[in-house]
Amino acid sequence: MKLLNHHAEGPVSAPPLLLGPSLGTSYALWDQVAPELSITHRVVRWDLPGHGGSAAGLIGAGATVGDLAGQVLALADSLGIERFAYAGVSLGGAVGLHLAVHRPERLSSLAVICSSAHFNGSKPWEERAALVRREGLAGLAENAGARWFAGDFTVPRLVRDHRDADPDAYAACCDALAAFDLRDRLTEIAVPTLLIAGREDPATPPAHLREIADAVPGAALVELPGASHLAPAQCPEAVLTALRAHIGQGALRGMAVRREVLGDTHVDRAQARQTPFTARFQDFISRYAWGEIWTDPTLSRRERSMITLTALVAHGHYDELAMHVRAARRGGLTPEEIGAVLLQTAVYCGVPAANSAFATAQRVLAEEDGTS
Repeated sequence: MKLLNHHAEGPVSAPPLLLGPSLGTSYALWDQVAPELSITHRVVRWDLPGHGGSAAGLIGAGATVGDLAGQVLALADSLGIERFAYAGVSLGGAVGLHLAVHRPERLSSLAVICSSAHFNGSKPWEERAALVRREGLAGLAENAGARWFAGDFTVPRLVRDHRDADPDAYAACCDALAAFDLRDRLTEIAVPTLLIAGREDPATPPAHLREIADAVPGAALVELPGASHLAPAQCPEAVLTALRAHIGQGALRGMAVRREVLGDTHVDRAQARQTPFTARFQDFISRYAWGEIWTDPTLSRRERSMITLTALVAHGHYDELAMHVRAARRGGLTPEEIGAVLLQTAVYCGVPAANSAFATAQRVLAEEDGTS
């Protein structure tokens, strides 16, 4: 199976972030943003069919945004990426909206940039598709700068990508935009969502992004002065700042939970010991263990404390056990309940392990009660 052309950068072990392009561009649209994001994320940029390095045969007349979303998921699957943050511009943003509605389990967050839940009806796109099929892309490419950028700003590489795109594939992408309208499904979107609008954007003006922000529960909207349709190219620093804040929310949420469970003293001590060598591991713990697992409402924190105590006894991690006995007390477990958990471990983890666990817990409980 042929896949979308893509470019990956950043550590393979980092949280994945997929970046989608606008119609007529390639993944070069993200040249000023992706390298910075790849410091903390596994960034994967992809090309639309017939654009950049993607084969034109990946799309045909009558295509839909859902078809493109399916190809993005196939690319993610080929890279072993199950769940990912996603950001897309224009048509790439529409792909993100489709995924958020139809495959929300695959997204950890969504950023929709200079895009819309609809693209002003089907007629303009049907006319553009017919024009491109008849005359090619040279004429449209001549006016690309005026459609994409504010003022005299331009990016020759992107204009060249527009001119070099396959006309039939470009027209098929126009078909997808013509048929796209998710306005009646926006309230279903539950993933954390950021909307970024360019105030000078004639194609998808701020009102289009505001419409999405008003409908999606908890969505945030950022408007960029001086930005037109291709904001990541024209205002990369502003886009980068907004994306960093958005996709970094998991770590911030996780740090808050970590402090609630373990206490400020412990977390402050751990942060003080952090070095450049351990920084990514500390971020991983805050973002994944505390930001995703401990925030899952399926189990209560009391239940999670009991499970954690058992797992630590089973593997003999007694320093960690001491920390989580303190956390269990902070979470409301009584010494009797902690003792019952440890007694259970004697049956399933072994008496010697439970013996060491009781000694550790007794010391911690004595310190907590001020009797040591």
